[in-house]
Amino acid sequence: MKNNPLKQLGTFGQSIWLDYIRRDLIKSGKLRRLIEEDGVRGMTTNPSIFEKAIVDGQDYDSDIREIVLKGKGVEAIYEAISQHDVQSAADNFRPLYDSTEGEDGYVSLEVNPHLANKTNETIDEARRLWSALNRPNVFIKVPATANGLPAIQQLISEGININVTLLFGLPRYRQVVEAYIAGMEVRAAQGKPLKHVASVASFFISRIDATVDPLLEKIIEQAGQKADLAKKVHGQVAIASAKVAYQICKDIFEDERFRKLADKGARIQRLLLASTGTKNPNYSDVKYIESLIGKNTVNTVPLKTLDAYRDHGVPKARLEEDVRDAHWVLAQLSELGINIDKATQQLEDEGVEKFNKPFDKLMEILKQKSLQYSRRGP
Repeated sequence: MKNNPLKQLGTFGQSIWLDYIRRDLIKSGKLRRLIEEDGVRGMTTNPSIFEKAIVDGQDYDSDIREIVLKGKGVEAIYEAISQHDVQSAADNFRPLYDSTEGEDGYVSLEVNPHLANKTNETIDEARRLWSALNRPNVFIKVPATANGLPAIQQLISEGININVTLLFGLPRYRQVVEAYIAGMEVRAAQGKPLKHVASVASFFISRIDATVDPLLEKIIEQAGQKADLAKKVHGQVAIASAKVAYQICKDIFEDERFRKLADKGARIQRLLLASTGTKNPNYSDVKYIESLIGKNTVNTVPLKTLDAYRDHGVPKARLEEDVRDAHWVLAQLSELGINIDKATQQLEDEGVEKFNKPFDKLMEILKQKSLQYSRRGP
């Protein structure tokens, strides 16, 4: 295990997290082995992951039946199941959280995705989940929508750990960092401790290429003057965006404004590279890990990508390589008639819907199970 590429990521300052949860992963001891043998340092979840976990297996049926017989509704069933799994996973990561003094060892749970554009409701739900989970090493996931930004600032000011999710564009990323710093400034002004407040900004990667590449392919097919330029940019936009985001991150958190907070114990809001499983079969299955290794970052990957990187990953600090080229790639998009800000806003809107659909599907499945168990009785 000495040369395990996953464990080597830590030597470059990057934490590898698992974008996956299932009860059998925890109960079987496999999660503990991933922590010890692969150096997995955290876990992220979302409604789609829980929907697959609950639908695909029978591990949750006895819990569902028990809750139904207590007269609880489907949302109560979902919350009980998801909170139990997040708490159990957080307990597995707790020794790591303690040994790293809160740097790693976190597990994330998302607010109801239907609240993505509702500021006050998001704040209330995040407070409730934070209290219910009752673990210092959890994140509450809040979407980086326009209405999510004030919620992020308020929750950070209250000392609630926030994983900012569904983040695609660089302008929005700047707003997310501003919300984090502003929240910490409010907290500092109130004389409250900053040391144990943690946050990550989850910048979604592969979906950018999945959206922009087809636009570039249309230009390439036309074989006009811009075809050669489109070929050079094809498949490069997501990584270029991440590299520029990392430079923004460094600039902001090295600035005097944040240093004042750091002197009082504040942590930087780490850039978390999300959606790093490869969607295009023509690309390497570790493309979005290999190119994005850098200090003070997190990469959260699905289990399949974790296995692939363990098998043939070649770790090297590459996130700060070819930064000038990354800026060039993004600059060419306007020359090609592609509005990247419009594309990333589209991704944000679609991302909210992609979490709503599995959540609603899960609610319907739980409703059907509830009817079955209520008819059977005790």
